[in-house]
Amino acid sequence: MKYYDKLIFELSRQGRIGYSLPDSFESEEGLSAIPSDLLRQSAPDLPEVSEVDVVRHYTNLSQMNFGVDTGFYPLGSCTMKYNPKINEEVVSLFNGLHPLQPKETVKGAEQVLEEMDKALAAITGMKHFTFLPCAGAHGELTGLMLMREYHFSRNDMARTKVIVPDSAHGTNPASAAVCGLEIVEVKSNADGLIDVEALKPLLGDDIAGIMMTNPNTLGLFEKDIREIATLVHGCGGLLYYDGANMNPLMGVVRPGDMGFDIMHLNLHKTFSTPHGGGGPGSGPVGVADRIVPFLQVLRVSGFHGNFGVILRAYAYILMLGRENVKMAGRLATLGANYIKESLKDCYKLPIQTVCKHEFVFDGLINDGAREGVAGATTLDVAKRLLDYGFHAPTIYFPLLFHQAIMIEPTETESLETLDAFIDVMRKIAAEAAEDPQLLHTAPHNTPIGRPDETAAARQPILTFSGKVS
Repeated sequence: MKYYDKLIFELSRQGRIGYSLPDSFESEEGLSAIPSDLLRQSAPDLPEVSEVDVVRHYTNLSQMNFGVDTGFYPLGSCTMKYNPKINEEVVSLFNGLHPLQPKETVKGAEQVLEEMDKALAAITGMKHFTFLPCAGAHGELTGLMLMREYHFSRNDMARTKVIVPDSAHGTNPASAAVCGLEIVEVKSNADGLIDVEALKPLLGDDIAGIMMTNPNTLGLFEKDIREIATLVHGCGGLLYYDGANMNPLMGVVRPGDMGFDIMHLNLHKTFSTPHGGGGPGSGPVGVADRIVPFLQVLRVSGFHGNFGVILRAYAYILMLGRENVKMAGRLATLGANYIKESLKDCYKLPIQTVCKHEFVFDGLINDGAREGVAGATTLDVAKRLLDYGFHAPTIYFPLLFHQAIMIEPTETESLETLDAFIDVMRKIAAEAAEDPQLLHTAPHNTPIGRPDETAAARQPILTFSGKVS
């Protein structure tokens, strides 16, 4: 362990300080300005370290983290796109804004929202957007609430069910349940698409709508979308579009033209702001003409979402312009198909067809299993990738395949980066065949090895309980 890999409490030495306050602050007069009920009865248990130790500690921690700025991040279904640094320049122009300042002082910010509304409407085929939702799942909930408001306005109170494909993102059924809707699952066919014949019996006057991702989570375009839209609208339901996979469609085809009534966009995916660590996010919701009146009455946030993410997306759209927005999706699709075709002799490809921006393998073709030695799993492949300096793709999702490996390159990755990733994936496949134990014990070159991730999630240790020197 390097010295600065230690916990900051382990760097602590009694009496060491990295700051000094004016004498008046610690005087009786200074303390008297603080209400007595707010004064601590004992000193907080904080590490005692110098300023340089603090700086080195947190700088070292930042270098232990993986990010889009440090390496290739092929995280399927959660586009991790490079954030152009000009975006940060634009955001810095608005750093002084406060959400509670007088409205007449934020005309520039209001103009950004108005222009973003028009831009996103043009890209998606929706009529108007609300920027209140703070993330994708928040957008889903908002969209489903709009769906219910629409039906309630028509006194159509029996529509309490929403159809969700078996390939959907997990937030879809979760958002529907939070909204008080009953989830009805529709199965996929052998081609990985919604089974239209399985959908038909599910439709009726109790269906509020269907939630769809297109391309779906296998990276496949739902070619029967026009028929699905006709069927759902025919029974009185609405179509909701999960915008998580919008990246390959930008400037090529629009959800509004497919027949969708409500949708959300993940500005922190499709429009360049990476979203690791639980945020930041922005999930604006767009609606067709007949849903517009309900935007005025629905309040899901006190402010316009995460304005900084909206600004970054605004800068990204203006920087690319109409033609290059179209090229972004095409390049992402080209990269995904290039990787897929380059690796399908080493990894199982369950659906042999052209994909869009992402695709799914079902584990290794030769997983190294032999007498006395377990075969290499998808998890082993993911952990071994870390040794080679690449972030792992999404694994074990979608649930349609037992050993799913979901890979999504974005349009910003060069041919050289894609080739390097392909070479490493081939090396790992060879290692699995020759020495699967090497993969079982990976990663070997990271600050920590392979932790018990289940225990870490369910029984986290959130406080330091050791002794301070």
